[in-house]
Amino acid sequence: MANITIKEIARICGVGVSTVSRAINGYEDINEETKEKILKVIKEYNYVPNNSARNLKLSDSNSIAVLIKGISNPFFAQMIQILNREITKKEYTFILQHVGERENEIDVALRLEKEKRLKGIVFLGGVNDDKKDKLKLLTVPFVISTSDSLKIFEEYASVTIDHEKESMKMTEYLLQCGYRKIAILAAGEEDASIGLLRLNGYLNALKKHEMEPNEKCIIQSVNEEVYTMKNGYKQTKRLLESGVDFDCIYAISDSMAIGACKALVDAGKNIPAECGVAGFDGLEMTSYYNPTITTMKQPSEEMAMATIQMLFEMINSKSCAKQIILDAELVIGDSTKINHHQ
Repeated sequence: MANITIKEIARICGVGVSTVSRAINGYEDINEETKEKILKVIKEYNYVPNNSARNLKLSDSNSIAVLIKGISNPFFAQMIQILNREITKKEYTFILQHVGERENEIDVALRLEKEKRLKGIVFLGGVNDDKKDKLKLLTVPFVISTSDSLKIFEEYASVTIDHEKESMKMTEYLLQCGYRKIAILAAGEEDASIGLLRLNGYLNALKKHEMEPNEKCIIQSVNEEVYTMKNGYKQTKRLLESGVDFDCIYAISDSMAIGACKALVDAGKNIPAECGVAGFDGLEMTSYYNPTITTMKQPSEEMAMATIQMLFEMINSKSCAKQIILDAELVIGDSTKINHHQ
């Protein structure tokens, strides 16, 4: 039958037109048997609603979207793999959505929620204080993972490490190693999430040890994909060319730290004898780089599992939003000199 209409489908199935419409749009207030019967007929006759074929993506009514901000950061790749595996295992459709550095991830989530009739959302990266009120507009369960400013998200589900505290820990370790002129490769001023928190941790450590930060040692990225080796290399070259005196570089991500190492080696500097280097995230590649890189390892597997378990509990109404703060682990590599204060 060519160009079957919604009325004809209703007649074949012995139901009203509104019931067919509700089955197509994934409403759950229809008898399961009736719904299956309607969908079978739709499939059999290749029926496509007039408005657009997109609305017939029936599987989308069982979808979970993972929104990733800062896609240049390979740390997220480890988490995405686990989230994909667990979502698929539960027979949900996994939707991965990249969010541009200048895009508002909550606007993207609201659009997806409408278009895809989502069951849940995971935010990876992004989401800062300014966007808190907009989160109230979302009607499906969501978990903010890997990035937040602890105080703000007390009412929302989140899984994170305390980026500020762990960054402070890293800076204090570098001070213990005897470094006194630590330069930091930070994010841009517009970054109000993990980049800012890690910079604050660095500043807090200096303050605690009664040291004044040298503004020239704070290298902020401008209009860059921040968390990349390329950016780490570029910002380190900027630092070297500025002529400022520094004895260690703390990069706010491992990718940037690797870029920094390359720029130092290219400039004829010996790591760690002439300059130490430290990163953040605990990417696998830090242990294969030469020299191995001192880093603050985030528990990516634990974070991904806690995130998806909490989301499924919320979808199944078995729990309300809670906050999980996990600890990072200092991994000492050959890129920093041995602590000579011990």
